[in-house]
Amino acid sequence: MPEHLDRSQELMQLLRRLSNKQLRALMGISEKLAGQVEGYVKNWKTPFTDKNSSPAMLTFQGDVYGGLSADRFKARDLDFSQQHLRILSGLYGVLRPLDRMQPYRLEMGCSLARKTGSKGAPFDNLYQFWDSKIRSSVTSALADQNDPVLINLASKEYFKAVQPRRLEARIVTPIFKDARNGSYKVISFFAKRARGQLARFILLNRLKKPGDLRAFDGDGYSYNRGLSTATEIVFTRG
Repeated sequence: MPEHLDRSQELMQLLRRLSNKQLRALMGISEKLAGQVEGYVKNWKTPFTDKNSSPAMLTFQGDVYGGLSADRFKARDLDFSQQHLRILSGLYGVLRPLDRMQPYRLEMGCSLARKTGSKGAPFDNLYQFWDSKIRSSVTSALADQNDPVLINLASKEYFKAVQPRRLEARIVTPIFKDARNGSYKVISFFAKRARGQLARFILLNRLKKPGDLRAFDGDGYSYNRGLSTATEIVFTRG
C-alpha cells in the first residue's frame, strides 16, 4: 500500500469539490479531459484491492514508462525495483513500484490549495502540502544503502518536491541531449524516453556505482565525458 494514502485521501476530498470548469482551470486541460478526471475522482476509493487498483510501475503511462517497459520485467526484477526505485506523484507523494494505485491526474506543479479556515492545515500548492514527507521517505530508502547515492531521473518539477538541498545523499542527474543546429540540446520527448530506458538499464543490470551508468547506450545515446560533471552525467547523440 502507498505510504501516504491518508494524505492522498485529503487531496481527493478537495478535488471532489471542484466542478469541471474548476478542474480545467486548475490543470490547464480541456473540457473532455476534465470529464475524465472527474471520473477518476468519483471512482477513487479505499481500501485498495486487487480489483480496484494495480501496481504503480505497471499502471503509469507516458514517455518515461514507455522507455522503462516494466511489463517485460521478471519477478526478480520487480522485487529489486521495489527496493531501489521510487516514483514521485502529486497525489501519492512517493510510491514504490509495486505499491497499489488507482488512476488519477494531478501534476506536482499544479496550484491546488486549501485555504485558512478549512478542515486541515492550509497550503497554497502541492509542494507545501507534501512539505518534508517525500524527502523523509526517500531518506528512509537511502538509509538502507551503504553508500547513499540517488540517481535523479525525475523532471525538475517533481524533483523539487524531494527538497534536494536538504537531502543527505550524493545526487547524480543523468541528462540526455541531441545534436541540433551545431550544439547539443535537451529534446523533451526523447529525453523522457531515455530516462525510462536508463532506469531499466540500472535495474536489470543491478548497477551499484554512478560510474556504471556510462555504459548506457540506449536509443543511440552515448556517454559524453566532456560535458559531464561530478553531479551530472551527460549522454549525447547525433
